Amino acid sequence: MSAPRWIIHLPTTLTSLDEAVDLAVALRDSLGHVTVVDFGETTLSEEDKQFLRTRVWCDARGDGPGRCQRRDQHDGLCVTVPE
Repeated sequence: MSAPRWIIHLPTTLTSLDEAVDLAVALRDSLGHVTVVDFGETTLSEEDKQFLRTRVWCDARGDGPGRCQRRDQHDGLCVTVPE
């Protein structure tokens, strides 16, 4: 049995989904080297509707290491390296 994984809930003062996605992208771009953070699993939710999650990235695993870097429900092929 593996140890439980922990989730960090990071509230913001942002009021739009697009702004929240932009912040998630900026955090991934600046902290992508931190291997203990699984940015592929990033989801967003409204403050009072935390049970309704919006996935940020596609999260499909590539042929090699890494996951798809494109937005969830993207058109075209997956990309496992930053675009």
